[in-house]
Amino acid sequence: MPPAGAHGADLASGRYDRPAEQDGPGMKTELRQAAVVTVLLTVCGALLGVLWWRLAPSVPLVGDVVDKSWVVYLKDSEGEQAVGVDGTFTLLALAFGVVSALAVFLVRRRGGVPLVVALGVGALLGSLLAWRLGVWLGPTGDVLAHARQAGKGVTFPAPLKLGAKGALLAWPLSGLLVHLGLTALFAPRDPEPYAYEPYLQSPPQGPGE
Repeated sequence: MPPAGAHGADLASGRYDRPAEQDGPGMKTELRQAAVVTVLLTVCGALLGVLWWRLAPSVPLVGDVVDKSWVVYLKDSEGEQAVGVDGTFTLLALAFGVVSALAVFLVRRRGGVPLVVALGVGALLGSLLAWRLGVWLGPTGDVLAHARQAGKGVTFPAPLKLGAKGALLAWPLSGLLVHLGLTALFAPRDPEPYAYEPYLQSPPQGPGE
């Protein structure tokens, strides 16, 4: 039992010692959640790669024989299909960033540094996986062999390429920005540290005071 007058001294000084409360589920739990988020987002990169492969416009090439050697050139030199390939990847990655940020926020509204790091790292790994998978699923990278197989003057699709490598950052950046906005707007607020401060500053007076 505290000595007489100790509680009043604490009240008069404006200090109020409350039981320590654990903030969040604990570091071990947060690290486990972060590891799961990283793995799931990386796996989701396979879906992004398949969608990119299916939705990206095809860049038409044509093969020809010049001096008994095969040459390959663009069928439409002024076409914007190559830009469309990069744009398709970027738009899909932005959409994946919004969805993944919303899903992570709904799983744990209080956020936390491990979860935010997992969101960024998982999205980046997922983008890398999507890029390599899309290239692998697309037409062969040996354009000369493809031209010989298609025949002289026959149009065939170019390999799927990501010209603007900065598009790989679209998913992690959009995910982090959306998650930051959701956390700022809808995350639960911590209680005020001195909820009873007005009362504590005016302690009750004892008899004869």
